Amino acid sequence: MKNIAIAFALCFTLCFTGCKKTGTVEPIATPAAREQLTEQSTPKQEISDLSIYNLPSTWTTQDGTDIELKDLQGNVLVMVMIYTSCKAACPRLVADMRNIEERVKGKNLAKVKYVLVSIDPEVDTPERLKAFAKENKMDGNQWLFLRSSEENTREFAATLAVNYKKISPLDFSHSNIISVFNTQGELDYQQEGLGIDYAPTVKEIEKQLASID
Repeated sequence: MKNIAIAFALCFTLCFTGCKKTGTVEPIATPAAREQLTEQSTPKQEISDLSIYNLPSTWTTQDGTDIELKDLQGNVLVMVMIYTSCKAACPRLVADMRNIEERVKGKNLAKVKYVLVSIDPEVDTPERLKAFAKENKMDGNQWLFLRSSEENTREFAATLAVNYKKISPLDFSHSNIISVFNTQGELDYQQEGLGIDYAPTVKEIEKQLASID
């Protein structure tokens, strides 16, 4: 049922954004910066209607590079939504992501990206995200921190069935879900909870990596 709900949310989001008035778009990245994100990606193929790569939003990385989600095509994505000033659930989610990354074995390890998306873009500037990544020993090439506008963040959260709400000037309540996407940006697996056994998530990541030619 969760996958059906996510598929519906993604379709709704794409329809909603497709009706918006377009305007001037800033260049999203230098060719060199975008190539670094996809340097070992598989050749791009046609994507399905349920792929997150259909979303038109622009995101900024911890290095200050502007990208679109489709720039990540060809990688297996492991995603979670957090905010860096969180003192409760997020530190546990960050630890869970590190634990998953350490446990994934097999081939094509360079083709997995561990993506942490901020739900508090006002506070989580690229500089703050970069410092957070260093503080948590997540500054290798496999780690990617993203922020965007509040609107884009809400739309993306809907595709993951992640709910979040600001409950004070500094705090949010939010879902604790880690999601795995295949190389075409389609949701493969989700696991919810804190400090749980993520063996099924690790298994799904390894399965997706093994399927890459």
